Amino acid sequence: MNCLVVGGAGFIGSNLVDKLIDEGHKVLVIDNLSTGKRENINEEADFIEADIANAWEEIRITIDKIDVVFHLAAMARVQPSIENPLAFNQVNVNGTLNLLQACVDNKVKRFVFSSSSSVYGDAKELPTKENTELNPMSPYALQKLIGEQYCKLFSDLYDIETVSLRYFNVYGERQSLEGAYCLVMGKFAQQKLNGEPMTIRGDGEQKRDFTYVGDVVDANIKAATNENIGKGEIFNIGNGDNHSVNQLADMIDGDTVNVDPVVEPKETLADNTKAKEILDWKPKTKIETWIKKYKKELGI
Repeated sequence: MNCLVVGGAGFIGSNLVDKLIDEGHKVLVIDNLSTGKRENINEEADFIEADIANAWEEIRITIDKIDVVFHLAAMARVQPSIENPLAFNQVNVNGTLNLLQACVDNKVKRFVFSSSSSVYGDAKELPTKENTELNPMSPYALQKLIGEQYCKLFSDLYDIETVSLRYFNVYGERQSLEGAYCLVMGKFAQQKLNGEPMTIRGDGEQKRDFTYVGDVVDANIKAATNENIGKGEIFNIGNGDNHSVNQLADMIDGDTVNVDPVVEPKETLADNTKAKEILDWKPKTKIETWIKKYKKELGI
């Protein structure tokens, strides 16, 4: 396949690029390097530095002869989106629309969209199925839901195959250790390296379904190659188990301090039955196993 990975210099995107190249596919990366890193980009991939929110014409010309677009670029994380909703909307909604239109113009066969479990908010059903009532609690979550709906609409109107994947708390190689886009595991690791106590929001009993980045990469490739989907389907990509923030801190092992809570769901837990049955996908890595290797690599 000729593949475009938008956001291919980022955490998940760069892991996907590596896997695609290992499997013999030709890969083009588009990234504005706002959070992605140039050193993450596989040297065998072609690279264009561009912003999907502001470079529509350049992108439209660029993706000629692309078979599959993997859209992983976003301004991410819940709390920063609450603080700056307009900038987040420009990238997460307008940028996605730009890409979909460019795909239609160039007759791209399939578009795989990276969505988020945040669209569920405080889910009323656990484990959470794809047809559970949605309740976005932040601009970021709402923007991901809009992206899903645009994918479905474009499949209905313009005959482009689309698939949306709702990720549940992804961790793994190249996860950030700092900045606004750093997840809780990365923050804990950085604090441990600095000899600081790990900061736990609220009481730490909030639970998350932590999903390994390699499993997320496999889901993307299966979503791109499955011949029986492409009409805007949505799949949960989660491990199917969860752990509290306190349990995660115990795995890393160190002093902790509790700080003020933020707006977030109390618990996330994916029902991944649909992905298992239709995509023939299943998670292979447990956080308890991976984190031991992670600690050893970091020297903590």
